[in-house]
Amino acid sequence: MIMQRLRQLLLLLFAAGIVFLGMFQMFMRLENAMPMRYVLLLSVAFALCVVFWSVLSHMQPFASQSILPCVVLLTGVGITMIARIDHQNGDTSFGTQQLVWACIALALCTVLVTVLRDYRMLRRFAYICMVIGLVLLLSPMVPGLGMEMYGARIWIHIGSHSLQPAEFAKLFLAIFFAAYLFDHRDQLAVGGKRIGSMHLPRLRDLGPILVVWAVCMGVLVIQHDLGTSLMFFAMFVSMLYVATGRKSWIALGGLFFVIGAIAASTIFAHVGNRVHAWLHAFDPQVYNAIGGSMQLVQGVFGLATGGLVGTGLGQGHPTVTPLSQSDYIYTSLGEELGLVGLFAILALYLVIITSGLLIALRNSDGFGKLLASGLVFTMAFQVFTVVGGITLVIPLTGLTLPYIASGGSSLIANYMLMALLLVVSNTANKPDADVQSDTFQYAAMLALREKEKEKAQKAALQAKHSRKARSLAITVPAEQLSQATTQTTIQTSDTHRNIASTDTAEMTEFPSTATMPILQDAAAQPQPDQSQTDQSQATETQTIQPQAGQVQSAQEQAGDEQ
Repeated sequence: MIMQRLRQLLLLLFAAGIVFLGMFQMFMRLENAMPMRYVLLLSVAFALCVVFWSVLSHMQPFASQSILPCVVLLTGVGITMIARIDHQNGDTSFGTQQLVWACIALALCTVLVTVLRDYRMLRRFAYICMVIGLVLLLSPMVPGLGMEMYGARIWIHIGSHSLQPAEFAKLFLAIFFAAYLFDHRDQLAVGGKRIGSMHLPRLRDLGPILVVWAVCMGVLVIQHDLGTSLMFFAMFVSMLYVATGRKSWIALGGLFFVIGAIAASTIFAHVGNRVHAWLHAFDPQVYNAIGGSMQLVQGVFGLATGGLVGTGLGQGHPTVTPLSQSDYIYTSLGEELGLVGLFAILALYLVIITSGLLIALRNSDGFGKLLASGLVFTMAFQVFTVVGGITLVIPLTGLTLPYIASGGSSLIANYMLMALLLVVSNTANKPDADVQSDTFQYAAMLALREKEKEKAQKAALQAKHSRKARSLAITVPAEQLSQATTQTTIQTSDTHRNIASTDTAEMTEFPSTATMPILQDAAAQPQPDQSQTDQSQATETQTIQPQAGQVQSAQEQAGDEQ
C-alpha cells in the first residue's frame, strides 16, 4: 500500500512539474521573469491539490488515482494558455481568475469526498436533485437575474460575477436519471414489436424519453442554447441504453435527435446560421456576413499554422481568433503546441473517459454503474462537440472544453464531476474479501459462535416463558378443584348429621297407632341377602377410590408447582 501511494504521489508531482515548467518557460520567453502573483497562486493551488489527494487517500482509499493527475495536467495547460493570451491582450486577467477558480474547485472537492462517504445515499434524494436541476436550468429566464450573451440566455448575474447554471444542472440531472432508470429498468427493458434483430420499445414506455426530449427542445426554444439541449438529451439516451441494454433506444434517440435538429435549423435563425456557416465555411459571402463563418475559418487557419509540433509557447498569434481563451482555446493550443500537443491533450481525456467507463463496468451496484456512465459520457460528449465543431466535423454548439477553457462555472462543475467519479470508483475498486485467508476464517468462526450463542439464549428464554405459562395454567384448576372438594366434604358431613339427628328423634318418640301397620308391613317384607349388600358396598368403594386418588394427585402436583 505504501508503494502504491508513493506511485500516486509521484504521478501528481509529475503533472504539477510539467505545468510549472511550461508556465515558467512561457513567462521567461515573454517577460524574462515569472510574475509573483502566479507564483503565489500556483503554490496555493499545489498545496490544495496535495491536501485533496491526502484526504482522498484516507477517506476513499480505493478510489481511482489515474484521474486526478490527468485533470491537474489539463487544468495547468489551460491556465498556461489563458495567461499567455492575457499577456498578448494586455488588459485581461483571465489567467489569475482561472487559478482562483481552480483553488475553489479543489477546496469544494475536498469537502465533497469527506462528506460523501457513500454515493448510494444520493439515490434517496433523486427527486430533490431533479427539482434543483430544473430550477438551475431555467433560472436564466427569471427577469432581472438572467442575461443574454452571444445570442444565448444561459447566464445569471451574482454581484459582479456571472454564472452558467446549466453546468451544475447536469450533475443533479445525472443523479436523477441514474436513480429513475435504476428503479424502472425492468419496465423499460421489456421489448415490443421485433424488427430484424431489434426489439422496439412499447408505446407506454416512451413517456420518459418524450418528456426529456420536450424539455431539451424547450431549452433550445427559450434559451437559444443548442449545446446544453443536445448534451442533456444525449446523456439521458446513453444512460437509458446502459440501463436496458436495448439498441432500440439508441435508434429511437437518434430519430428524435434528427427530428429536433431539422426542426431547430428550420425554425430558429441562430441554429440555421450555424448550420449554414458549417456547410459553407469558406464561402466569401458567408465569411463576411454577421454571425458568419469568420470565427470558424480563423480557428482552422490557427490549427494549420501550428503544423505538427507547433510554434512554441508564446510564439504564435492565438488572439486573432475571437474567444481564443474560452470557446476556441483548442485552436490556440493547436497553434502553439501543434498536432502532437493536441493528441497529447486528447490522450489525457481518453485516460479519464476510459477510467470512468472501467469504474462503471466494475461496479456491481446498478445505481453507481448508471451514475458513472452518465457522468463520463457527459464529459466525452462535451469534448467531442467542441473538438468536432472547431475542426468542422459538426456544427458549433457553444459548449466549452472541460478543465481547459476559461470560466469558473465550467471548471468547478467539472471538478465536482471528477470528485463524484472518484467516490463511485472507491466502491467499484474495493477488493473482495479473501475467503481462504486465516483472518477471514477466524472472523467467520467468531461470527458463527456469536450467532449460535444468541440462538441458545433465545431458546432458553422461550423455554422459561413456556414453563411459567404451564404453571399458571395448572395452578388455577388445582385451586378450583381443592375448593370444590372442600365444599363437597362439608355438604356431605352436614347431610349425614341431619340424617342422624332425624333418626334419633324418630327412635325416641313412641310410635302411634297409625304407624303401627306400616312398621309391621316393613318388618314383614323380606330383608336383602347380606352377601349382596357387601358386594354393592365394595362396588361403591371401588368407584369412590379412583376419584379420591385423582383429587389427591392433582393437589400434590399443585403443591409441587407452588
